[in-house]
Amino acid sequence: MKISVCGKGGSGKSTVATLLANEAQVRGFKVLVVDSDESNCGLFKMLGFEQLPTPLMELVGGKRTLREKMRQPSVLSATQIRLEDITPQYRLKRDSLMLVSVGKILQSLEGCACPLGVLSREFLKKLHLRENEIAIVDMEAGVEHFGRGIDTSIDRVVLVVEPSLESITLAERIKSLAAAIEKNVGAVLNKITSEHLALKLRRELKKRDIEVVGAIPYDPAVFEACLEGRALGKGEAGNQAGKILDALLKKTNT
Repeated sequence: MKISVCGKGGSGKSTVATLLANEAQVRGFKVLVVDSDESNCGLFKMLGFEQLPTPLMELVGGKRTLREKMRQPSVLSATQIRLEDITPQYRLKRDSLMLVSVGKILQSLEGCACPLGVLSREFLKKLHLRENEIAIVDMEAGVEHFGRGIDTSIDRVVLVVEPSLESITLAERIKSLAAAIEKNVGAVLNKITSEHLALKLRRELKKRDIEVVGAIPYDPAVFEACLEGRALGKGEAGNQAGKILDALLKKTNT
């Protein structure tokens, strides 16, 4: 299945995506993490890699060529993409984990990120997963990826909600946008410091008819790893992410 992880900037999307990927490996899945956020450059470190992979954007000739190909029916020549079809130049691999990056905005005056959105949409549409394979997509912050149609090939939308009114308000918008393309949304509470705080967030989301599939506690070890650019360990955050993943798998299979 293909899982997208979305939410407001700073809510912890990359952290949640990494924790879910780690737990999927523990459960015996082959895991593809797709870095579809053109601004955040820290995901590869959270996953324990030394550098970013060569972006898929280069596979089609770079951003300028990609922009020209946007007028064509397809920017990717393949009609179907399996994990083994992704050549080593464009992915990082360790054990059952693989990371690909669509592309990044690295310089001023590069123009809009729309070509990257088109590439993300087509890659996910053509990505074919076997029964023991999972793709976890770290989306860009906000809601623009819905406007670009990137989520149309997603099986489950995971919405990361931190303790803030802005995050709750955005969650409501995301649920509405996802419903318009018939995608189910499950909220994951993040940076939770107490049961009382979790309960308040659950109440606010329930008012907005948003299902909560789990909560990840504030974990100092995770915070320090992100600050220092280290791979995320297990800990209580990982344990809760495992429960969230099991809930997502169960709901998808029923």
